[in-house]
Amino acid sequence: MGMWASLDAMWEMPAEKRIFGAVLLFSWTVYLWETFLAQRQRRIYKTTTHVPPELGQIMDSETFEKSRLYQLDKSTFSFWSGLYSEIEGTLILLFGGIPYLWRVSGRFCGYAGFGPEYEITQSLVFLLLATLFSALTGLPWSLYNTFVIEEKHGFNQQTLGFFMKDAVKKFIVTQCILLPVSSLLLYIIKIGGDYFFIYAWLFTLVVSLVLVTIYADYIAPLFDKFTPLPEGKLKQEIEVMAKSIDFPLTKNKKQGCKNEEVLAVLGHELGHWKLGHTVKNIIISQMNSFLCFFLFAVLIGRKELFAAFGFYTSQPTLIGLLIIFQFIFSPYNEVLSFCLTVLSRRFEFQADAFAKKLGKAKDLYSALIKLNKDNLGFPVSDWLFSMWHYSHPPLLERLQALENSKQD
Repeated sequence: MGMWASLDAMWEMPAEKRIFGAVLLFSWTVYLWETFLAQRQRRIYKTTTHVPPELGQIMDSETFEKSRLYQLDKSTFSFWSGLYSEIEGTLILLFGGIPYLWRVSGRFCGYAGFGPEYEITQSLVFLLLATLFSALTGLPWSLYNTFVIEEKHGFNQQTLGFFMKDAVKKFIVTQCILLPVSSLLLYIIKIGGDYFFIYAWLFTLVVSLVLVTIYADYIAPLFDKFTPLPEGKLKQEIEVMAKSIDFPLTKNKKQGCKNEEVLAVLGHELGHWKLGHTVKNIIISQMNSFLCFFLFAVLIGRKELFAAFGFYTSQPTLIGLLIIFQFIFSPYNEVLSFCLTVLSRRFEFQADAFAKKLGKAKDLYSALIKLNKDNLGFPVSDWLFSMWHYSHPPLLERLQALENSKQD
């Protein structure tokens, strides 16, 4: 009787309070589910202390133990950083952090002579302050991960000065992309009329295509050094392979494997292209983007959504995007993410099979083992954890599929 009375009381609450409560409840439900999965995987790390018989031929005991300890440390770090993130997000919502930051943004605009009618300008200041807050609160965690965990296990190659320089560079590059794109998107939504969601979707499509086009040539080199592959047998074999499936090869690089293994990995990647995985992912992404903008257009006029997050007298477009895309769509996003994870694993098996057809099964087999060893990947996974999280099939499953193909 008491439970039903509580439910009745909940439904009698104002709509904005029900929305706010539902958002918090779902956020913590997802967090607890993720924590449950992580603890299942952590139990695997703790209890699997010896190389399983099926791995005896592909991994030595020393590498296995290094991998186990590395993943245990990462698991501990993930638990505490995840708990902090969830508590931080909850406190921001409970204490009105979003409307507070919006008011602060308005004050900064006021100091510069921009009144409330300059909503897009205020939105850009809001984004700048929000991303700065996120960068600063995440910095201690990033420092610990790099200079304690990664350093301990031999992966860190950075000095503190280089790390900070890289962090500042990433922040500046992010703002150079985020702020102009956001301002144009907000302007399109403002002037787009009843069909603004179509124009907004087309705009984000163009932006994504442009970023994909310029990333390798102009953005990635800001953070990593790329050396052209020298003339020689490997480069010739790569060009022959690419030409055999009509792939427009423009750049190539080698990393950490023998020539035959590089070709096998490249054969796998070319399989994604030849089998249309890239195009399919783009189509799925754009269908999802269009659906989200359409639903945003339906929901943006609901004042109770804004009121639920402390916006009682104004409904800024940027805040509407934040509320609807991040909070209201969160159940849908979780389901979609899982479905895409399942699809991604399917694509990976298909790309492995494509490499097999190119006669690269044996070399891909050895390359996967070497890459797993270099990254200290742990080859044993809890089935539920891997099903929910792994966009690539577990190593053993891929090796078994390739082993079968090697025997065919």
